[in-house]
Amino acid sequence: MGVPGDRPPGQPVPIGHLLDRARALSSRPGRTILGITGPPAAGKTTLAARLRDELGSSAAYVPLDGFHLAHELLVESGRVERKGAPDTFDAAGYVALLRRLRDPGEGVVYAPRFDRGIEDSIANAIPVPPGVPLVITEGNYLLLRSGPWAHVSALLDEVWYIDLAEDTRLRRLIGRHMEFGRDSHEARERATGSDQPNAVLIEASRDHASLVVSLGGS
Repeated sequence: MGVPGDRPPGQPVPIGHLLDRARALSSRPGRTILGITGPPAAGKTTLAARLRDELGSSAAYVPLDGFHLAHELLVESGRVERKGAPDTFDAAGYVALLRRLRDPGEGVVYAPRFDRGIEDSIANAIPVPPGVPLVITEGNYLLLRSGPWAHVSALLDEVWYIDLAEDTRLRRLIGRHMEFGRDSHEARERATGSDQPNAVLIEASRDHASLVVSLGGS
């Protein structure tokens, strides 16, 4: 993984700088895996997808969200209202996938994809061909130091932490919950309630990142 001290100041980082850094990672010999982390609604998915689109066939995008436990299991176990907490993911399965992705000689590796339309994951939905030099993965808990999550960072070459002003992040998160069917009161309750301990836990892992990035935003 990258050197923890290799971080720019807190001002917004131009996307061009991040693209250049990602291109440099994709030009390394063999397979490189870049992780992007940060609290919910910080902009992880947007950045990962932008890098993937810009790099084209040189990059693949594999989100952690595909490892959500099945919605039915969360309902049965009484955890559905905490969906998104560390114990509502198959962390060991994610670690196993990263280990497979580290060896491009294995052939095409298929990863799951989370579908918000059905609130569940679809298995084998993301193919990663062996010739792709850079895999970009993003998710909340890439730098956690407990349970199976503790094995993740050692499987990543760099981890970028996305830093965003808390008021902006909460506004985005509330808007996301409303987009997927909650009214404004329910959305705010979720964002400032069960989602907030997850955000605090993720923020506590910030100092383990290779690069701390502020993208600005409104």
